[in-house]
Amino acid sequence: MRWKFIWAFILSVVSGAILLIGGYRLVNSLVYLNPSPPSAAYSQLLRWVINHIGSVPVMTAAGILSFLFFFFIYTRKIVLYLEEITRGIQQITKLGESHRIEVRTADELGLLAENINIMSERLQHSLLDERKTVAAKNELITGVSHDLRTPLTSVLGYLEYIEQDRCREETELRYYVNIAYQKALVLQKLIDDLFEYTRVSSGGLPLVPERLDLKAFMRQLAEEAVPELARAGMTYELVDETDSLWIQAAPYELLRAYENLITNAIRYGREGKRLEIGLSREGKEAVVRISNFGERIAESDLPHIFERFYRAERSRSQYTGGSGLGLAIAKGIVERHKGVISAASDMYRTDFITRYPLA
Repeated sequence: MRWKFIWAFILSVVSGAILLIGGYRLVNSLVYLNPSPPSAAYSQLLRWVINHIGSVPVMTAAGILSFLFFFFIYTRKIVLYLEEITRGIQQITKLGESHRIEVRTADELGLLAENINIMSERLQHSLLDERKTVAAKNELITGVSHDLRTPLTSVLGYLEYIEQDRCREETELRYYVNIAYQKALVLQKLIDDLFEYTRVSSGGLPLVPERLDLKAFMRQLAEEAVPELARAGMTYELVDETDSLWIQAAPYELLRAYENLITNAIRYGREGKRLEIGLSREGKEAVVRISNFGERIAESDLPHIFERFYRAERSRSQYTGGSGLGLAIAKGIVERHKGVISAASDMYRTDFITRYPLA
């Protein structure tokens, strides 16, 4: 752009000089040549100016004015483009409105316009993210309030019944106390899951990954799940297709993710009587499959099952006791390990598949 101003400066000087030379010759023809009667008055005026003011001051003033005039003409497009960019910036900063400036040149002004457009797009994305965050926060508050209200209402109802001495015998009292206790455990689980979800989704403490033998880790986790499997009338099978699987991971974080996946598989797959854990290597990825053989997940539900408070079986949510946060927590933990989690379901089996880069 600086060369455009230099070029405009040179053109203005040359154009002003040409104009001065032309004017000088015109004045000479009017003053010193035999003027015609119509131009006699102009000739006398010019003679008076030359005699009383002088030709040098007049030429200097005329040169300055002509230079400014031509410089304005030659830089008019640049100035108009600057004004357009300025208006664009003002519109962008006004309530974060979306605006795009046309990139007309390849010089510094064009680069400035392009950078402003990039800044505008990023600003729009930031505003959208902020709005999504606010909406997600409101949705989270609504979901938590709804899920806390039901067990809390039951706890208060049974405790009020007991407090008013409506129980006729100790057996009935113990029955209501047990119900209140079970509802309180549901509340505790929901609060724990909520705390874990907010910690994972907000980044929480930074991960301290270490080299982890994923085969030994999953084998130990499966053995620890045997009592819970037995209570559900299920067994497990470990399908290992690799010699070794090593990844970089924080064991405690990964433990919570797979506990949630296994618990989910037991909760919704007990009809199939079997839990399958598959370990394999695909390219440069370690793959873990948690599979159950219960009722399939509807195709319409699959894209949403990792969303918080989403339950594929809403009619059974009270029976199964799910908080709707387990899969969202697992997804957050897997993604913090630079992994990917997905789900697939058909009439025979439901798979939760996690992938990690190999160490």
